[in-house]
Amino acid sequence: MQRFILRRLIQGVAVIFGVSMVTFGLLYVTGDPAALLLPVDATPADLARLRTQLGLDDPLPVQYGRFLAGAVHGDFGMSVRQSEPALNLVLERLPATLELSLAAMVLAVVVAVPAGLIAAGWRGTLIDQGAMLIALVGQSVPSFWLGIMLLLFFSVQLGWLPPFGRGGLDHLILPALTLSMYSMARTARLVRSGLVEVLGQDYIRTARAKGLTEALVLRRHALRNAMLPVVTVLGLDLAHLLGGAVIVEFIFAWPGIGRLAVVSIGARDYPVVQAVVFLVAVGYTVANVLVDVLYAYLNPRVRFS
Repeated sequence: MQRFILRRLIQGVAVIFGVSMVTFGLLYVTGDPAALLLPVDATPADLARLRTQLGLDDPLPVQYGRFLAGAVHGDFGMSVRQSEPALNLVLERLPATLELSLAAMVLAVVVAVPAGLIAAGWRGTLIDQGAMLIALVGQSVPSFWLGIMLLLFFSVQLGWLPPFGRGGLDHLILPALTLSMYSMARTARLVRSGLVEVLGQDYIRTARAKGLTEALVLRRHALRNAMLPVVTVLGLDLAHLLGGAVIVEFIFAWPGIGRLAVVSIGARDYPVVQAVVFLVAVGYTVANVLVDVLYAYLNPRVRFS
């Protein structure tokens, strides 16, 4: 087990190192960073002065080493737009994104697990087919379209829920529902398929032979073993929700790191963009490693694969 964890940690460090290179490369994707930060009427002297100030005259390996050293210490430079440390701006918005992502995850689990359980219990019936059809639609609908439709219907037409901003529980319902839809649909299908596979095992037939009701067999014996792949997927989904909330946050004007990233891209505030990308990538990598370790703990056979 210790060797397995060590191997996953080494792989995680390698991934983060690769992410740091990609994040550093964001500066040069759209051209000379100094030219992009200056107005169109800037003189060559202004351009040379800014390049020296930003350290862009140094060779790329030196610039990357400086960026990597700063990233390790949480220093991504100053925000061009707000003249504050880039990481501080990201950390100020992080609680809002965590709130939205956790709410979406809880909503997905609360709806998906019972839906998958019901579909598996009545497999082959109209209930099963209807639940899986809804889940298929939920996986297929783009989040930006769903968010706009929910906003138009519940906020504009009915006036039941506020359309924008962060506040109480009523502000959280629409963005959380929009963000959770894909994870909810996929988890329901996964729970259903896992249960159908488990229900064919010998110990399930033994439980039924003892006279246990179908509901008790599903809940007590089948669901626990069928949830192993679901736990793995949910761990990765939580990390995905943190990084995938960009569109949802922008639609509902949710003050999280996704909206901050979009605004910073428009303002060419690259230190903030780098801080967002690096932080989300590190969080996703850490979650991936933790899920691998948890899966190995729950299923020891995976350690030898």
